[in-house]
Amino acid sequence: MLRRSVCCLFVALVSATVLHAQAATPGEIRATRVLEAAKKAGDPELYALLKTMPKGADLHMHLSGAVYAETFIKDAARDGLCLAPVEPGVPPVPEGQDALHFVPPQDGKPSECAAGQVPVADAFKNQALYDLLIDSFSMRAFVASEAIDGHDQFFATFARFGNLKDHSGEWLDEVATRAASQNEQYLEIMQTPTFSHAAALGYKFGWPEGAENSVGPAQLAPLREELIAAGLRDEIATDRAEFARALAVRSDIEHCDLPNNAAPACNVKIHFLYQVLRGFPPQQVFAQTLLGFEVASVDPDVVGINFVMPEDGYISMRDYHLQMQMLDYLHSVYPKVHITLHAGELAPGMVPPAGLSFHIREAIDLGHAERIGHGVDILYEDNPLHLLHEMAVKHIMVEINLTSNDVILGVAGADHPLHAYIAAHVPFALSTDDEGVSRIDLTHEYVKAADEQDLSYSELKQSARASLEHSFLHGESLYVTPDDFAHRRPACAAPIRAESTPSRACQALLDGNEKAAQQWELERRFAVYEASLR
Repeated sequence: MLRRSVCCLFVALVSATVLHAQAATPGEIRATRVLEAAKKAGDPELYALLKTMPKGADLHMHLSGAVYAETFIKDAARDGLCLAPVEPGVPPVPEGQDALHFVPPQDGKPSECAAGQVPVADAFKNQALYDLLIDSFSMRAFVASEAIDGHDQFFATFARFGNLKDHSGEWLDEVATRAASQNEQYLEIMQTPTFSHAAALGYKFGWPEGAENSVGPAQLAPLREELIAAGLRDEIATDRAEFARALAVRSDIEHCDLPNNAAPACNVKIHFLYQVLRGFPPQQVFAQTLLGFEVASVDPDVVGINFVMPEDGYISMRDYHLQMQMLDYLHSVYPKVHITLHAGELAPGMVPPAGLSFHIREAIDLGHAERIGHGVDILYEDNPLHLLHEMAVKHIMVEINLTSNDVILGVAGADHPLHAYIAAHVPFALSTDDEGVSRIDLTHEYVKAADEQDLSYSELKQSARASLEHSFLHGESLYVTPDDFAHRRPACAAPIRAESTPSRACQALLDGNEKAAQQWELERRFAVYEASLR
């Protein structure tokens, strides 16, 4: 009922939104028929059908949250780490449940553990211990208690698998391999590189007096100059080296430099989003954000900025407006740096009603967000219909994380705003958020969208196309007008079939535009996929 009522409210707005419809092709008609039959057969049938469906990109993925617990256990054993019980309440543990976390060995000697601790490697000969670790590091087998819900367990997992050495190259291989197996082309991965020097400088200079609730260029411009003059840019090289090393290790694992022996995962393109930790004092957040903008300005592998950590946290809520003002100023200094923001990852009861009323709006108006991550509380925002209409007109995409929203926020089914976004013609793309913690993959999200949200084949295809259209891949789009997938640029206007190769003029366009090249390949993959269905 809610879904139907919300959709009806957009009738007056749709006429002002430019829509680009095109007649379904024979392949799309066939795919629609097959999908609807699979819906009646159940989720396993849907998964088998949708696993090979081209999905374009996963634009909302945290690297540490995307890695499965089994990998963390293997890496921790290799690092010689130990296991210790999580103290009750830090992070929270439901009564009657045990949780473990990694701790360094005594005196730095691998596997020499303190009293009451055991080497992580012991888990390989103790199935009960191994199972307990997986449950501690993920949502597997989690049962909510009176005081601990899915939100608490989800965010508590990250501290438990800390103390690992840098295995990010191996982790990139894991997520790229999983992506390749599901017909994905591109991952835009959130990662936080070293920022300790920038943070120290932030605390050294402090926060401008009188700017506890509001701040502007008059205070931020001189603070930026002080931070840079004191050597904040020295950390750019450190961060660039970390990103480059991770990509190089991933490439070595997958033999990407050996054409005859390269793994399929080599075909998955990876770029990074610079993660900023929003749950800290403003002097640290500003210094880290400034460093992120500086890195993204010079490193082509870092294509944008995002703020992370629970949006309902005390500092995240207290300083939300302040942080959007920081972004407003830094965007004026670095206008070419892309911005996507977690906004509206909230549900009624988590925060006071006023806290649900402005986050998405400010992320767009002050934070200059080109995409919104989650956007679950959109209908609780002030003037939600006008906000949705603005997102549609400005082509501001929403990153939809169905499983994450279910386990963290308890928002699923008809309560999820996905259909409100679709009715308002806001572009959307399905994504995973933290597939390792949630024990899912992107195909699972397509299944959930088809089953729980009853999305059609054309809507799933729209998600895949929008994921590349709104990615921060370098270069121009394949399409003349944003989100109009019926009209490609003249050089590449020829029909794209399973056996197609680009014309010389089209190839020249693709060679000069990373985004257009990925979009052309997506259309070719759709032609292959639709031709395979019977």
